[in-house]
Amino acid sequence: MNGWLGLAGAIVTVLGVIATGYFTYRGGRAAAAIQTAPAVKAQDFAVLQATVERVDAENGELRQWKRHTDALLRAFSWSSDRWCRQMERAGIEPEPPHPLVEEYHRTGV
Repeated sequence: MNGWLGLAGAIVTVLGVIATGYFTYRGGRAAAAIQTAPAVKAQDFAVLQATVERVDAENGELRQWKRHTDALLRAFSWSSDRWCRQMERAGIEPEPPHPLVEEYHRTGV
């Protein structure tokens, strides 16, 4: 009987060692995942921050370009209006403006 109990104890011990090894492996992987999570989040945040900075820089350039274009459009509009009045004072009938110019004069947009 002692032989069977010894064999059963050995089998239980082997199964216990296997189970312990398995759960230790799983726990180690979980711990590694938990330890690397902040680094992954920090890397994601760094990528997001770089993207936001790039988009802000592009938006700044686009706003500057738009302000310049708007100023150029106003200057051209004032100049062409002045030329048109000079032609009318001189008795020269100017050609009708393009429909987009008419819309701009009508709406300001």
